[in-house]
Amino acid sequence: MTTSCPIPIQQYPHVLMAHGGGGRLMHQLLETVFGTAFSNPILDARHDAAQFAVPPGKLALTTDSYVVRPLFFPGGDIGSMAIHGTVNDLAMSGARPLYLSCGFIIEEGLPMETLWRVVCSMRDAAQRCGVQIITGDTKVVDKGKGDGLFINTSGIGVIEHPMNIAPQTVQPGDAVIVSGDLGRHGMAIMAVREGLQFESTIESDSAPVHEPVRALLKAGIEIHCLRDLTRGGLASALNEIAEAAGVRIAIEEKLIPVCEAVHAACEMLGLDPLQVANEGRFVAFMPAPAAEQALAIVREHEVAAGATRIGTVTDKGNPLVVLKSRIGANRILDMPSGEQLPRIC
Repeated sequence: MTTSCPIPIQQYPHVLMAHGGGGRLMHQLLETVFGTAFSNPILDARHDAAQFAVPPGKLALTTDSYVVRPLFFPGGDIGSMAIHGTVNDLAMSGARPLYLSCGFIIEEGLPMETLWRVVCSMRDAAQRCGVQIITGDTKVVDKGKGDGLFINTSGIGVIEHPMNIAPQTVQPGDAVIVSGDLGRHGMAIMAVREGLQFESTIESDSAPVHEPVRALLKAGIEIHCLRDLTRGGLASALNEIAEAAGVRIAIEEKLIPVCEAVHAACEMLGLDPLQVANEGRFVAFMPAPAAEQALAIVREHEVAAGATRIGTVTDKGNPLVVLKSRIGANRILDMPSGEQLPRIC
């Protein structure tokens, strides 16, 4: 729940440079904004390096940077997305997320109220995900050099299962499952940027997906591979997995969930929804006999209520992704040639 900004914005309405009068403000930022929002015993120790204990098991480590424009969009913002994205990266190796670090690159002149909204959003998202932010860094850059705010997050999780969840484990006969409808995040961002109006607002799918993954692991489902469908969307993920595993993947267009508003937006902008980024969706590979049980498990979670099987790994050999169209024709689903939508994550 957002509370009022602890720094008096009448005195400091904007973030200042960390020189001259900015040194005092930087101390206030660290102590009263970040320290207040993210407070926990590890962070409150105020060491240069966080010290913490981890349970038995292998560790998973990931890092990512977030430069989305605009900072706030239907269904999320740069703060919650930074938490979700890092938690999801850990979940894709079957890790239980534990701790995060956060680095903030703040442009001089960013409204203090904007920074506080983002920090509160991160705090709330971390609490929902059951993770702690235990270390971080803040830098301020000259006006015109940072476009408001950039955030880097790193995460540590523990792998408590014996499976090797990786593209190289994918085998012929595996079922291909997506956890929900595709393309909403990218189209939510572009709708705001381009001023597009639809009958209903397209909201980002930004959300943590670690709970349905943990449910699969708890049920003993043999998971071969997981991949979140961020930049490049489903097309990029499937091509990367096919290349790494040396397999051919066949999927059916009619089985792939895409909502009507996203279809309309993609047609208007000349985009393929299978290449549009998502921030709360993943693809899973597992033996076909386990697919129905896996679908029943993940559908119990709101973030994956629309999960469906979209295809099969057919054979080893020439790495390829083949899409069967709605009219029955087959075409190769290529890796996106470039980033269609910059600054969306």
